[in-house]
Amino acid sequence: MTPLLDIRQLRAGYGRVEVLRGVDLHVGEGEIVVLLGSNGAGKSTLNNTICGLSQAWSGEVQFDGQNLYRKHYRQVVQSGLIQVPEGRRIFPNLSVRENLELGSFTRGRPSRARNLERVMEIFPRLRERIDQHAGTMSGGEQQMVAIARGLMAEPKLLILDEPSLGLSPMLVEEMFTLIARLHREGLSILLVEQNVGQSLEVAQRAYVLENGTVRFSGSSAELLASDALRRAYLGM
Repeated sequence: MTPLLDIRQLRAGYGRVEVLRGVDLHVGEGEIVVLLGSNGAGKSTLNNTICGLSQAWSGEVQFDGQNLYRKHYRQVVQSGLIQVPEGRRIFPNLSVRENLELGSFTRGRPSRARNLERVMEIFPRLRERIDQHAGTMSGGEQQMVAIARGLMAEPKLLILDEPSLGLSPMLVEEMFTLIARLHREGLSILLVEQNVGQSLEVAQRAYVLENGTVRFSGSSAELLASDALRRAYLGM
């Protein structure tokens, strides 16, 4: 089966500093794949390079039959590859409704009303706060806004970058329940996380990134079952 997202020998960095050193990664249609790694491993650089926010040095990025290597981020969004960035990056002075509607600025505009209703069904709290300034909401609620904004663009593949970061244990549980629900509804997801245990529970496959290189790729079950692999790559 041809992967939905197929990355081969991707190299990228900043200035003369190479961060990604020949990364191979793929996500199949309908999969949740988790990308694990410590701070500084290159996870955010990989996300930004895939999404056109940083320029690749070399390699291949194929998505849904399109060549996205070095494409402008607007073309990446138009293709249906949508990132929910680390740190939420909502517009704090705009209302929840305005934040969500901006998610369909480039893609999904004809279905804006229908998609708005869908994300409010997924996140009932957003319906209650639809006219509230997003910056006055709690961290968990702001994360809901960020994910809902991504869904407004009708993603074929959703990249979630550290969605549980800074959330309370209860909200982390809710976040992973949501991720599992989106997957059951048919959404393909690349989950970038440091929360190892819960990420591996919801994902079919896993990659471990270390110093800009993929050190492990295989099934989540394999990674969880092997004491040697868990000690070597996850510190567990």
